[in-house]
Amino acid sequence: MKNRFRLYRRKKGGMFYAHDSETGKQESLGTKDRAEATTLLNARNESFRAPQLNLHIAKAYLAGTDSAVSTRTWQDALNAIVETKDGSTKDRWVRAAKESALDLIRGKVILETQAEQLLACLKAGTVSTNVHLRKLHNFCLAMNWLPWPIIPKRLWPEVKFRPKRAITLAEHQRIIEREKNPERRNFYELCWHLGGSQTDIANLKAEDIDWRNRTIAYQRQKTGSLAMIHFGDEIEAVLRRLPAFGPLFPYLQSVRCGDRATEFKQRCEGLGIKGVSLHSYRYAWAERAKQCGYPERFAQEALGHNSKAVHRAYARKAQVKLPSLESYEKQAAEGQIIQLPPLTAERDRAAKLGQSVG
Repeated sequence: MKNRFRLYRRKKGGMFYAHDSETGKQESLGTKDRAEATTLLNARNESFRAPQLNLHIAKAYLAGTDSAVSTRTWQDALNAIVETKDGSTKDRWVRAAKESALDLIRGKVILETQAEQLLACLKAGTVSTNVHLRKLHNFCLAMNWLPWPIIPKRLWPEVKFRPKRAITLAEHQRIIEREKNPERRNFYELCWHLGGSQTDIANLKAEDIDWRNRTIAYQRQKTGSLAMIHFGDEIEAVLRRLPAFGPLFPYLQSVRCGDRATEFKQRCEGLGIKGVSLHSYRYAWAERAKQCGYPERFAQEALGHNSKAVHRAYARKAQVKLPSLESYEKQAAEGQIIQLPPLTAERDRAAKLGQSVG
């Protein structure tokens, strides 16, 4: 096994130094005596030889079931995980694989990687680096390319996303008033009224509109679930300005979601609006629904049961002024409030008590 450190002596002063062949670092041994310097050098090489020997033994055993264990790099793992994805998820991984922070380990053999090297990547990268490197590490564990975690799960740095907020009505109106492109203006209008994701709204078709029942129904791109929303006069006014056949937004449907986001960001920057993105329309819709007393189950149907926007708005964000019981009873008697069927748990509890739930 090749020694990691080698001995050399400087002509000036006659001091002996140890040269690290891996890092190129040179460190003084603090002596001019060759015998003492040789003893110190051998001690350093021996301290690194045992771990390396253990690693070589581990490689020998693992090679029996995985011939590439000694040569597989993190770039190979990135290529493999990209191939397992498709659609927009694959696009995100392709971008993630190009992050400059990963250059620190890209060509490193996975089995030879130390925790300090992964932590250096996290320090040099962004929140995205933390998210994707963590997933890549877990992918390698699942594929048995790592015999044990390099960084234990509980010791990974916490993923801290920048705080997100809803776009306000005043900000939305400023954007609409400034926007000269009719297609984009109508797109932002529907985002405000429907609260859908930018991809779902951009891919809406005229055939998704049921004018008789005044509903818009579409399949969500992210989850595949069906979303159905009843619309009123304001949404109808926007829909009447859009094509009667085919895509409602022909241009916006054809561009990448990143390009739509960039265009919106440019408009916000031009107006001095900070801290919002197209996704802020979902948060705005959820908070508006909470504030006006819209039932959470209705909001979940409109935005999706797993929507973070609904969870955040109904959990703590939106401020609500509760109506009096008297006024609520009056609205219910006049048929102005839609009665929701009890949840399954409520039905079970009522059945045990011998009650009718209707």
